[in-house]
Amino acid sequence: MKKIAALLLSATVLAAPLLSAGQAAAYDHRRGPVVEKKVIIKKHSWKRGHRVTREERRYFRSVNDYRRYRLAAPPRGYHWVRVDNRFLLVGITSGLISQVIIAR
Repeated sequence: MKKIAALLLSATVLAAPLLSAGQAAAYDHRRGPVVEKKVIIKKHSWKRGHRVTREERRYFRSVNDYRRYRLAAPPRGYHWVRVDNRFLLVGITSGLISQVIIAR
């Protein structure tokens, strides 16, 4: 039991400088704090003919069972996506919105 306690104590003593070095690398007094950039997309009005960007596509959920939501079958080259309680018929390669349906 003493060996395990001594091993754990030595591990914490050895790991402490590594943790503080990681925090020191995150903040350098010459550069200032490191700030992560967050992309927030707020698109409240999806319109027909709008070209969807890659950043906007990340927040879309693909709708595979369109009959469950009483949607028509998508034509070739299009697929249904759901975002902000709306269903959008989007071109797969072009990213153009062809149809917008507001869900109940």
